[in-house]
Amino acid sequence: MEEKTIDVIIPTYKPGKEFQELLKRLMKQKKAFNKIFLLQTIEDGEKPMESNDPKIEVYPIAKKDFDHGHTRAYGASLSKADYVMFMTQDAMPVDDRLTQELLKGFTIEPTVAIVYGRQLARPDADITEKMTRIHSYPDKSSLKTKADLEQLGIKTYFCSDVCAVYDKKVYDELGGFVYPTIFNEDMIMASKVIQSDHSVYYAADAKVIHSHSYTCKQQFVRNFDLGVSQKQYHEVFENISSEKEGAGYAKELIVTLCKKMHFAKAIYFAWQCGFRLAGYRLGLHYDKLSKKMILRCTMNKGYWDKEV
Repeated sequence: MEEKTIDVIIPTYKPGKEFQELLKRLMKQKKAFNKIFLLQTIEDGEKPMESNDPKIEVYPIAKKDFDHGHTRAYGASLSKADYVMFMTQDAMPVDDRLTQELLKGFTIEPTVAIVYGRQLARPDADITEKMTRIHSYPDKSSLKTKADLEQLGIKTYFCSDVCAVYDKKVYDELGGFVYPTIFNEDMIMASKVIQSDHSVYYAADAKVIHSHSYTCKQQFVRNFDLGVSQKQYHEVFENISSEKEGAGYAKELIVTLCKKMHFAKAIYFAWQCGFRLAGYRLGLHYDKLSKKMILRCTMNKGYWDKEV
């Protein structure tokens, strides 16, 4: 892996102060990047960031043109490296071994085409968010193949572009990210990888800090867009239920919170689950809604100005 090259691609939109720290940590990785491509979404009249480092290149994207799949596909097209790593602007590497640990995943099996990392909750996150991160990103690495579909269901395709590396050759062979994509471009790409008899590896030792404390409304709109993406790419998701997986985890977490005497947290989490489910199911039927109603439900309003 020492001779292999890797580029990092980060879509950004009004990044906060912590973004500079992210770039510093990326530049200090033991396995150095060839290039860092920043895909900066800008509004009318806004100037793109400037970079004085030859390794960091900034490419402005008009806000109206941003698309979860297309923008990342554009970023991948800029890279000539063996591997492309996608991150989000709010994911913070825990140490200087992030790239090294991610690339190790490709040595586990020759079929590995995607390796994604572990997301840890922020220190100030509440217990619900911390437990959710532990559930979704355990401390044990795992390999997922087509053979796991029967047992794991939708989790077989789980992958997160918050921190994920793609074998560029396989990525290109499979046509890259689909678009237009309102959400879920990573899982859709992972499904293409799995269905082509490649595999996805979860590298538990590749760690970033990344978590959010969403309100009920934020949960609703995120899951509305999730439902929309599953409806639009129904050929990927129609035979695999995600509701069963979600319900099982929700029940487990509520029971755990109650055992720990966090009754208020358990009640609020159950309430949030209701908003998640309502948003998701409404998203599955977005094609029966008026555009006005859709715009009230979606997180990505600009997406609906395009032809979809």
